[in-house]
Amino acid sequence: MSKNVKARQSANLATPTDLGANATKDLTGGLNILLADVFALYLKTKNFHWHVSGPHFRDYHLLLDDQATQIDAMADPIAERVRKLGGNTVRSIGHIKKLQRVLDNDADYVTPDDMLAELRDDNKQLARNMRNLHELCDEHNDVATASLLENWIDETEQRVWFLFETGRKG
Repeated sequence: MSKNVKARQSANLATPTDLGANATKDLTGGLNILLADVFALYLKTKNFHWHVSGPHFRDYHLLLDDQATQIDAMADPIAERVRKLGGNTVRSIGHIKKLQRVLDNDADYVTPDDMLAELRDDNKQLARNMRNLHELCDEHNDVATASLLENWIDETEQRVWFLFETGRKG
């Protein structure tokens, strides 16, 4: 293998940015944790979508599918933002598992009410974590990431609202 090929294969993937090394480290680290949470919440939402049962099956099944689609739509822009900032993003399920804060639910059976409540709480925590990441963006003057987060926070708050209202009794 030629020296040039070896150099290209081991070339640094860092994209140039004017935000500085500390900003790149802090922001890409936070975004990768967010990405891991998004993947974990997506899979949990799909899990509950696939396993929901009972008299409100159709409504819950459709709600959770819509929410999973919305959550999934966040993943690629998060990963691409990491790359735009000069970082590397998650590379495997194992890497996601190390970073995720959203807890898995591998129970054989979860009641529909518990599904809605768990997803509501997970989404509330996701919104809180995104607000914390937004503060970090402000510290580093990263208006582009902050702008993305603002829209995702709004979407997440809507999911919380829908899950709350859907799970409400009488």
